[in-house]
Amino acid sequence: MEQIRIVRVAQGKNSTLSHLYIGGLFVCYLLEDSIRTEKIPGRTCIPEGEFGLSLNAWAGMNAKYISKYPKLHEGMVEITEIPNYQLVFIHIGNYHTDTAGCPLTGSYWQLIDGDYRVLHSAAAYKYVYPLLVKEIERGNDRVVVCNQCSTSESPSLR
Repeated sequence: MEQIRIVRVAQGKNSTLSHLYIGGLFVCYLLEDSIRTEKIPGRTCIPEGEFGLSLNAWAGMNAKYISKYPKLHEGMVEITEIPNYQLVFIHIGNYHTDTAGCPLTGSYWQLIDGDYRVLHSAAAYKYVYPLLVKEIERGNDRVVVCNQCSTSESPSLR
C-alpha cells in the first residue's frame, strides 16, 4: 500500500506548515496549529504518530461540504484514533485561526508576521480529496504524522 504521510516542515509563532504525501508523492500543503507538548483545545496540532483515516458522513461539517461540492463529497476525511482529539478533518481554510486542530489544505503558502498561511485552499482540497477517498476505499486507511521526518522513514525508526 502507498503510505499516506503528513510531514511537518516549518513552525510559525502559532502555526505549523506541513506537506501531505501519498505514496511518497507530494500532493498539497497542510496548515495546522502550533506543535505544543501540552494539548490546548483548539490551539494545538495533532501529535506525531500513526492514526486511522475514515469518511465521516454524520458530523455537522458534512452539510456545508455536500452543498458546496455535491459531485465530490462522500463524507469528511477524518483522522481517527488520536488521543484526546475527536472530529479531526482535513478541510479548507487559510489561517491557523480557521482550524481547531484540523489540517487545512493549501496549494501555496506564505509567511506573514511570523505565521504561515496557505492559499488556494479550495483548489488543493478538490485535488487531494478524491485521492484520499480512493485510498480509504481501497483499504489504505492509515496516516503517519511526523515532525520533520523523511517521506520514506518508518515511524518505528524514530
